[in-house]
Amino acid sequence: MRILGVDPGLRRTGFGVIDVDGPRLRYVASGTIVVPTEDELGPRLKVILDSLREIIREYAPQTSAIEKVFVNTNPTSTLLLGQARGAAFCALVDCGLGVQEYTALQIKKSVVGTGRAAKEQVQSMVQHLLALDGAPASDAADALACAICHAHAAPLADRLRAAGVLDQPAFGRRGTRMRNGRMIGNP
Repeated sequence: MRILGVDPGLRRTGFGVIDVDGPRLRYVASGTIVVPTEDELGPRLKVILDSLREIIREYAPQTSAIEKVFVNTNPTSTLLLGQARGAAFCALVDCGLGVQEYTALQIKKSVVGTGRAAKEQVQSMVQHLLALDGAPASDAADALACAICHAHAAPLADRLRAAGVLDQPAFGRRGTRMRNGRMIGNP
């Protein structure tokens, strides 16, 4: 399975493509979409949309994962980041990809083992897990980490869904669901 990971940003959007064969992960490509900051918002969002469409055409991933936006102390920054994420999300869906969302905490925990990992730790573990010669750039490393997180989480979620476990209201009205890599429910 080929996974495209996306780390959205209005100035720099990272992307990373990996192949997954059972427990083996193989690096395919990664990079950063640099968005011109002097342009108006509309054209900047279009750069993200068009660039991701081109990446999807070139590398033909079968699924995708994107980092969820966190609420920042600056509401304007959060809103702009959300718009960049929306443009990326639209590109993924427009190209027919399924999209799974992960928080930064989930991604760091999956790749490094702790949700409080520093960017340098994420870069180092991505380098190690994908057997890269050097550490990838920060935005590309975050996107690759998002793809790795999906590679780790997707098989379990698929098995649970196939068994009907995630759809059963076994633990109350809201049913069973996955959060931070754990199965939870309301008693």
